[in-house]
Amino acid sequence: MDEKYSKQDEKKLLKLARQSIEEEFSSKKIDNLEEDKFNEKKGVFVTLTKNNDLRGCIGFVYPLMKIKEAVIKAAKLSAFSDSRFLPLEEKELNDIKIEISVLDIPKEIQSSPKNLEIGKHGLICEYKGYSGLLLPQVAIEHNMNSKEFLETVCEKAGLSKNTWKEKDFKLYKFSCQIFSEKHNTVKQKSL
Repeated sequence: MDEKYSKQDEKKLLKLARQSIEEEFSSKKIDNLEEDKFNEKKGVFVTLTKNNDLRGCIGFVYPLMKIKEAVIKAAKLSAFSDSRFLPLEEKELNDIKIEISVLDIPKEIQSSPKNLEIGKHGLICEYKGYSGLLLPQVAIEHNMNSKEFLETVCEKAGLSKNTWKEKDFKLYKFSCQIFSEKHNTVKQKSL
């Protein structure tokens, strides 16, 4: 993905995500990002970590809403509605770090490890009503090769790891612009 958002834009989106979470605990207002670029529809995931451990991750694969709306909604869902975790408590606010992944539109590809570039591509799989998604950074964070990444997206969907070899299996790849908070500054992920 070409870098669409500048460092300043990234800071604004990260601040928006944090404000939307904090709003649940106070009456602070959320910034209204007026620039046209924040009105573009984008797929977005918001990932929360606490002490480098996942604390929540929810988003929208397809560009169904304006990025500023998607960031607000994904941040709140990640903080309070990720079924893998208890809702975030106010005392945790200072301990969480926010990462935003802005997605390109996924493209269907042939199901083969040779069609994947680790660190560049995220994956979505679909098979017989099951689906799973992994962001590009997951493969790097877990030191996966292309085949392991493909197997892991199958398992994420609740399928056996070799389901990618099945005839009706569908695989999509996408890339992201990824940026995160780090000590109150923006850290660009280089994948």
